[in-house]
Amino acid sequence: MTTLLNKLIDDNESEQFGILDEYSKREIRRAVLTAVAVPGYQVPFGSREMPVARGWGSGGLQITLAVIGPNDIIKVIDQGDDQGVNAVNLRRLIVQSTKVSETTTAAKSSIVQSRHRIPEDGLDQRHILVLQVPVPEPLRGVERDMRELARMHAEADYSKMWVSLYEDKVRNGVITQTTGYPCLVNDRYVIATTPIPRWDIPKLDHSPFLTLFGAGREKRIYAVPPFTKVEPLTFEDVPFEVEKTEGATCSQCGSNSSFLVEIPGTQTRWVCSDTDWCERNLEGN
Repeated sequence: MTTLLNKLIDDNESEQFGILDEYSKREIRRAVLTAVAVPGYQVPFGSREMPVARGWGSGGLQITLAVIGPNDIIKVIDQGDDQGVNAVNLRRLIVQSTKVSETTTAAKSSIVQSRHRIPEDGLDQRHILVLQVPVPEPLRGVERDMRELARMHAEADYSKMWVSLYEDKVRNGVITQTTGYPCLVNDRYVIATTPIPRWDIPKLDHSPFLTLFGAGREKRIYAVPPFTKVEPLTFEDVPFEVEKTEGATCSQCGSNSSFLVEIPGTQTRWVCSDTDWCERNLEGN
């Protein structure tokens, strides 16, 4: 944790590194440090115009370009796929502008920028996970007024969220919300976990790595520092459950212990969402 903070605090004003100027990087780092100091709190920042459309990862891209250094190794994934359109374009932009090394193996990377997945490989204290955020406000579905949203967060008044989950349970017999499941961080702030599947939620709880969330369009940064409590909202008699399909296995590597996605056009064939993990599992590595 200390090493990660020193990396964020360290400024190099004598060298232009990447497409962000040093002033912009300092401002983003300050926002990141504030977010680390107050886990789950949405820190406003001056989101810059980036050579990608807002909503296509500009917030995560700005964080990555602000914290990355010459010795870092970057991995970029799009819903678990290293070769997704979003992943390929962002990785090319990061590598060409900073000249850092790239990898598809999470364990070999130091920074992982992701759209909607946490790698199956266990990340550790050396890693920074940057998640792209389309909608940072977890209460947007139950309240629209911005002033009321600010009050609810300030007073930790999340009653409307609990009511929404209760109504979901009553109507459907189960809580149907899957991606972006709301979580309470450090017993204080409810956060939007981005559209990661519920499968990935337990990886955030007391994780050894630093997780940074960036929303470029709505100009917000928030964080889950290492070894921080992350608890999905649920009821005492309704345990939190991850997605699962009984009997489903990956049609390529045969795994039944990873997050599986259905092959389009089929109803019985599944593959691992994390493509690099699947390939290495198939090779026995």
